[in-house]
Amino acid sequence: MSLGWIILIIALVIGLIAGNILLLRANKKFNVPPDYEPRKYDDENDDKW
Repeated sequence: MSLGWIILIIALVIGLIAGNILLLRANKKFNVPPDYEPRKYDDENDDKW
């Protein structure tokens, strides 16, 4: 493999890791609305299948 391909792969991996870290930092600052309630699934209907 040529040196150019190795550098390209390393740059892509570093970019992917940096992008994920920045995304996680941005998600920490996300404010959940006060009236937000998680979706409640009906477990009683799971036995039908």
